[in-house]
Order: sequence, then C-alpha cells, then structure tokens
Amino acid sequence: MADTIVIQPLTAPAFAPFGDVLDASGEPSQVINQGLCGRYHDLADLDFQGPGAKAGISLFRSEKRSLPYTLEMVERHPLGSQAFLPMTLEPFLVIVCPDEGGHPGAPRAFRTNPGQGINFHRNVWHGVLTPLCDPGLFTVVDRIGEGNNLEEFWFETPYQIVET
Repeated sequence: MADTIVIQPLTAPAFAPFGDVLDASGEPSQVINQGLCGRYHDLADLDFQGPGAKAGISLFRSEKRSLPYTLEMVERHPLGSQAFLPMTLEPFLVIVCPDEGGHPGAPRAFRTNPGQGINFHRNVWHGVLTPLCDPGLFTVVDRIGEGNNLEEFWFETPYQIVET
C-alpha cells in the first residue's frame, strides 16, 4: 500500500532546504523604468558546474496532472540548479525529498500560489514537472554543458500525493 503525502502551500521557509521560491511578494528591491516597474532582484542561487557549463533558458510544455498524483520516481541534477518559472498564473505541484545517504528520503509536496516559481538547488531530489492546469508552459533556467547531469530514483512502492 502506498504512503500518502499531503500537499502543503509553498513558502520560502518550508522550501529553503531544497531551493528558492521565486515570487514578487513584498516591496521590490528596486524601482526602475521611470518608476513604473518593480525589480525583485537576484532571487535564485544559480549553480552550474563541470566542463562547458553555462546557464540556458528553455521552454518546457508538460501535460497537466491530476490529483491524487502517483509519485513513482524522483530525479536530481548533480551538476546544476534548475529553475521553473510558469508562463501562466496557474498553480503547479512541487515535490522534493531530502537526501539520505545518496538516496531520496520521504517526499514533501507543495502547491505554488499564482505567480510563484521555484529554483531547485544543485543535487536536490525532486519530482518531474507537474502542472495542475493546462497549458503547462514554463520557462526553465538550467545547466547546459557536457557531463551527466541527471540521476533518477524509482521508488519500490509509489507514493500518493493528495489534497488536505
């Protein structure tokens, strides 16, 4: 029987061990463009390592997922961080696991608020892109370069991700 993981709201303190929450809450750090634009500056710890490593910007289009969601696999990127910025105001599911001796520990699931994105720190176990609405269109900033930057882990028993 699958263990159940209850979805939590995405907050910066709860997500801090896994990465950065990217949103435009609070006062901007700068006001630019003749006072008509707030800049929320340097929100993510981008970290790219290895030969030829550089930041790349890609677009991902993913099929929406339904709840309850069956979590069978997580992955991590040992050579670079990975930021997901939704191109709509629809929420998406963010699943992360602490590292326990090179393997993922118990998963945690978060639901984003409208306008939030996330940045997974380098080497953090996480679920795949999981939009809850169509279209699942995201800007992704991650590592481009040589080397194997993907490790997958398949759970013996899948988890069920559910609403409260």
